[in-house]
Amino acid sequence: MAHDQQQSKWKGKASAELAGPKAEQVWPLLEDFFGLNKWFPTLTTCLGVEGINGQPGCVRYCAGFKTPVNGGDKIVNWTKQKLLSIDPTELSFSYSIIDGNVGFNSYISTVKVVPGEDGCNIHWWYEVEAVEGWKLEDLDAFIGSGLQVMVMAKRMEEALHASSNQKPSLVYPS
Repeated sequence: MAHDQQQSKWKGKASAELAGPKAEQVWPLLEDFFGLNKWFPTLTTCLGVEGINGQPGCVRYCAGFKTPVNGGDKIVNWTKQKLLSIDPTELSFSYSIIDGNVGFNSYISTVKVVPGEDGCNIHWWYEVEAVEGWKLEDLDAFIGSGLQVMVMAKRMEEALHASSNQKPSLVYPS
């Protein structure tokens, strides 16, 4: 986990490598801004609440994840996230958290799919004001393992592999 600690802003990056699937196969899964719960291991809810999915300005409501500061608490964390930009040519998008109960202020994240030699990589950059009650390591853990970019990537890899191995079903007229 790479990170840079400034006095008022924390910055970092998480990455995951997918062996096999090409960037063009993974991108449609990520560009579905309202469908993050399909891939994100601890997210139980992801609903579009404003705008058109995949268009800048749309807003999603995400809930169900836990942060490192929750400990044993039964708090359901939630955020509203606004899509700032999306570039299907560069296979990237940026979003910000505009509301929530996790204490993130000025959170902006950029997700990019990068072609690799034998598959692709997902890179997830973030920047946020220092979070009260947290250490930078907490945020790194949340982005890297809390968000579980690796698990998310693995789920995508498995779904793409399964869909490419399925044989078309033949329907014969009766």
